[in-house]
Parts: sequence; C-alpha cells; structure tokens
Amino acid sequence: MKPFKFKKFEIRQSKDVFRVGTDGVLLGALAHVEDAVEVLEVGTGTGLISLMLAQRNSKAEFLGIDINENAAGLAQDNFENSDFGFRMKAILQDFKTFETCEKFDLIVSNPPYFEESGSGKDKIARQAVELNFRELISKSADLLCEKGILSVIIPVEAGDYFIETARENHLFLRCRINIKGIEHSKIKRLILEFSPHEKLLKESEFIIEKSPRKYSDQYLELTKEFHVFGKT
Repeated sequence: MKPFKFKKFEIRQSKDVFRVGTDGVLLGALAHVEDAVEVLEVGTGTGLISLMLAQRNSKAEFLGIDINENAAGLAQDNFENSDFGFRMKAILQDFKTFETCEKFDLIVSNPPYFEESGSGKDKIARQAVELNFRELISKSADLLCEKGILSVIIPVEAGDYFIETARENHLFLRCRINIKGIEHSKIKRLILEFSPHEKLLKESEFIIEKSPRKYSDQYLELTKEFHVFGKT
C-alpha cells in the first residue's frame, strides 16, 4: 500500500490497519498539545495523530498503544522513520488492562465506532459504542494528571452520551469543535476536550470542504504545515 507523505514525515500504511483519514488529521491538528510533556495516544493505528502532535510540540514525549499487533508495529516503524522518533514509542497494549504509575498531560484518541447502518436501527451501534467509550473515559480519568486533557474525535450522534459519561467520571467539557463535511451541511463529527476541572466552554465550528472535493480555506490553513496537497 502506498505511503502517505506529509511535509515532515511519512506514514507507511497496511491493509490490516485503519488508514490515514480526515478524522485523524483534524485531531492531530486541533488537539491541545501545546502545554503537554507526556502524551498518550489510545488506539494509535499508523501513528498519524501522535506524529502530527510531535511536530506541533517539540518537547513532549509520546506513547502510542494499540491492541492490534500490526498497528503497534507499524506505528513504531513510522515513529522511528521520523525526525521525532527519539521521543516516541508504540507498544502492543489493551487500554483496559494498561497499567502505569505515570500520569499524562494529554490523552488523545480517535476511538473506534460503528458507522450508521442503512436500516436506521441502532443508529450508532449504541451499546457497543457506549461500552468502548465508557472504558476509554473511565480509564483516561485515572491516568490524567491534575491539569490533564482528554481529547477525542467522535460522531456527533454520540456526543451527548460521551459528554454525560465524562461528567460521571469527573471530566468536564472544556472545548467543543463542531465539524461539518461541507458548508451548510449538518454537523458530522465532534472534537471534544475534557479536563478534571470545570472551565468556561469554548465552542467553535470547522468546515472541511467549501464545495465537493474542494477544501475550505479553514482546512487549508489548519493543515498547511502538514499536507503536501496533490502529492500523496
């Protein structure tokens, strides 16, 4: 499978690992990493998000974990082949059983979810999604430092449940980015950030395309330090 080339690193891909996608790029470009020193990515896949965050923060150290052996190996290869590899590591690990004495300044994840089915029944495969999200949230709450942040990108349909579950685990919404695929369309994704302390909520809108297959100025500006447009 053809590698995906960014300006400062390259992502080797595999048919057995979720490929580079817009959701990952958005989270890598928008997650609040500026103040972080220790970063954990849950479900690192190819390592894309961690690599984007490492480019944005030259001092932070990154640990990517994945339950998929192929993904963990691929991410480690991508880390080692980048200029940031000396402060990055990927390991094979189930997040539910992950044990560490370390606390993280940022935990970031593009968690798995089920796409909407044609039947309309169980629109976001609710029970399976809720189980995965609840585990992600509760474990993250234990691993965050006092000023830490949990940053995720999820389908808009899961937003209310995720926010409420986070609150039950004493994580409070501090940032919400409503993402639209195209101008004047419905919101399709949310980037949500949570903190152990309640803060004034910052909410904004992000539009990926201004027309079909034409990126918005907002997207082009956000990704200008990453994408090599037309050379993938």
